[in-house]
Amino acid sequence: MNTLVLAPFSNDGLTALNSIGNVCYQPWTQTNELQDPEELGKRLLAEGFQALVVEADFLFEELFVEAQGLRFAAICRAALNQVDLDAATEHAVVVVHTPGRNAQAVAELVMGTMYSLARHIPQASAYVSARRWLDPTEAYTAFRGRELADATLGVIGFGAIGKSVAKLARAVGMRIVAYDPYVQPDSRGAAGVQFTDLETLLRTSDFVTVHVPETPETTGLLNGDLLSLVRPSAYIVNVTSPAVVDQSALASALREGRLAGAAMDVHDAHPIPSNSPFLSIPNVLLTPHIGGATHETVERHSHMVVADMQRYLNGQRPRHLANPAVWRRSGK
Repeated sequence: MNTLVLAPFSNDGLTALNSIGNVCYQPWTQTNELQDPEELGKRLLAEGFQALVVEADFLFEELFVEAQGLRFAAICRAALNQVDLDAATEHAVVVVHTPGRNAQAVAELVMGTMYSLARHIPQASAYVSARRWLDPTEAYTAFRGRELADATLGVIGFGAIGKSVAKLARAVGMRIVAYDPYVQPDSRGAAGVQFTDLETLLRTSDFVTVHVPETPETTGLLNGDLLSLVRPSAYIVNVTSPAVVDQSALASALREGRLAGAAMDVHDAHPIPSNSPFLSIPNVLLTPHIGGATHETVERHSHMVVADMQRYLNGQRPRHLANPAVWRRSGK
């Protein structure tokens, strides 16, 4: 099975794909291009690719209409909002994804941002680099922070990333409260975690971290009224979607001192718009959407894709099948 790989992929993963068929490796991280779905579909047909691996590219209906020889598509991420699963099923294309592939990476970034907020690490570094450290004692009081140990962390969304954050936070001595109406308190990874309602979580947490997918239900989840429940000494970390948090209400709370600070790895656009209010707020830590940007994430999703492709070729149901209807239609 010949494969076009448009996602970053490990060397071991490419070697495994080469044992299955011819591989063309053109990751978007090197080409700096996203493909037009219709044109990509035509290319898949013209060049005889039966499998496609993407991370950032969109798999819309027009791709499946054009790519008549396509049989297997892999998305190197958990979210499925970039693929038309109904169209894939209609054209008998098996779609797999890679849930949890970046959970550890994102969780570690969350911990890093919490430490940075609590101990004012970016500001302290800039203070030294700007040669402002002239008084040997000034920084000791100017950058005095707080410890994470014994602080309460509120985790909104207890999926793979939320669980990974809770595990790391517990290891440094934080108390964990969580809100997720779709997760049972006795589920795997929930040991030592107290589940509560959203309002109580916001009122009692010293740090709040958001890990819910962007859906119609979660858009605007943390609105102005709910943000007003957060204590002024608390911090908010958002690495999931800007749409989940009311951006205007958050900016106002930060400016007015109703929050101690915030960290955001997701923004209204990437790169962040030049008119973003957060660019001028000093107690905000902004990172350029790097939550999953680790070598280990690439290794992990490469392994997951190869394993599921091998299952498919062996007539076995892929472990991370995104459109089960295609499997039922095939009679397997």
